Amino acid sequence: MIINFFYWGVCNPLICFFITCMIYNKLIKGNVHGRYLSREINKKRRISKTKAKSKIKNEITEKSERRSIKMSQQTITLLFLVFTIISFILEKIPLGLTASICAIGLTLTGVVDVSTTFSQYVNSNVILCVGMFVVGQALFETGMANKIGGLVTRFARTERTLIIAIMVIVGVMSGFLSNTGTAAVLIPVVCGIADESGYSRSRLLMPLVFAAALGGNLSIIGAPGNLMGVNALQEMGLSTSFFMYAPVGVPMLLVGIIYFVFIGYRFLPDGKGAVGATVEKQKDFSDVPKWKQTVSLIVLILVILAMIFEKQIGVSIEISACIGAIILVLVGVLSEKEALASIDLKVVFLFGGSLTLAKALDTTGAGELIADKIVGLLGADPNPIVLLLVIFIVTCALTNFMSNTATTALMIPIAVSLANNLGADPRAVVIATVIAGSCAYATPIGMPANTMVVGLGGYKFKDYVKSGLPLILVSFVICMILLPVLFPFYP
Repeated sequence: MIINFFYWGVCNPLICFFITCMIYNKLIKGNVHGRYLSREINKKRRISKTKAKSKIKNEITEKSERRSIKMSQQTITLLFLVFTIISFILEKIPLGLTASICAIGLTLTGVVDVSTTFSQYVNSNVILCVGMFVVGQALFETGMANKIGGLVTRFARTERTLIIAIMVIVGVMSGFLSNTGTAAVLIPVVCGIADESGYSRSRLLMPLVFAAALGGNLSIIGAPGNLMGVNALQEMGLSTSFFMYAPVGVPMLLVGIIYFVFIGYRFLPDGKGAVGATVEKQKDFSDVPKWKQTVSLIVLILVILAMIFEKQIGVSIEISACIGAIILVLVGVLSEKEALASIDLKVVFLFGGSLTLAKALDTTGAGELIADKIVGLLGADPNPIVLLLVIFIVTCALTNFMSNTATTALMIPIAVSLANNLGADPRAVVIATVIAGSCAYATPIGMPANTMVVGLGGYKFKDYVKSGLPLILVSFVICMILLPVLFPFYP
């Protein structure tokens, strides 16, 4: 009885209770928990989707902001480029000051930072330029340059042989010294030879100044624009050499001499009966010790040799130039005052400011934008030769009406962007730009040396056009033939 009661009264209810609990746990509670979990999962999914959407939105916003900032920087850079071009052409503001205004403006607007801006003014190529100013000035101040120039008197048998001698000597000197300085030193020498021999000044002075421009393409120190081309290639990690321009520059000088002897000779103004301006009296160097002249020449030769064999001796070319300048001051060939006075700050400021603008054109994509527009005008798949032609013609046109250095500074970043846009080796385009920047033969304002001889030779504007345009054409043909061969677009 008790057992039956215990079974039915206690055990059976307990068993039913446990079974009920199990059923509740499996069916009801599981369902509730499942619904709870489902709600939690959906909630988390909604949060996750919201976060994902927010993240995507933020990324889009950031990209848009970056694009907007980049666009504004491009616009600022392009505005400064336009200002620089107009200012360079008009020359109402000194060229160096214009370039510096551009550099400071780009810095203040946040396009480039301060360190980038001022690093351009102490660029290795700027240092090289400064060192060579001092080394070159030593030859001019001691009268050694005059002695070298006086070698032309040995060839004064006929007018044509004299033209050859003048162009060879001036061309070689301009390859390693200042073009303008070389011309300034030798102009009185040539005028003296012309007056003593009875030859017309007008037949000799124009070949002289044209040879000064042609000779500047013999080495990287021949002209400030040459160093700008070197700097652009170095920025892209491309190797350069001291005689990088010589494979094109030497043929141009030789063909230029041949052109004047056989063809250009006919275009030179006669000048008979014309009264030229009075030539400035040559400086008397008789009291300059001969050892100073000798030392100045030896230092120049040693510096040039050090630059040529830069890799072999392990001394960079700018250091070689500085060592040469220091030696000349230490031994007393030049005083400290004379050395400092020889440094052309206009070129330094023009160099530094232009490099800052070039950097801005590169980093903001403004240069690439200009390149895209030009390439678009040239067609869907432009030929690199056509590109080379366009660059040469545009640079040539500009350089005859504004500073050679300024023209080169403006065109090099655009030329590099164009080459990169096509995926081509930029060396041919850069060298073409530099050489075209020196082809300022067609106007009396194309380069300072042209202006120097206007009065002395009794020249008119048309005289430069008649003699200079054919020489530009000759230079153009040589470049178009040699550059694609020597520096292939797709090596």
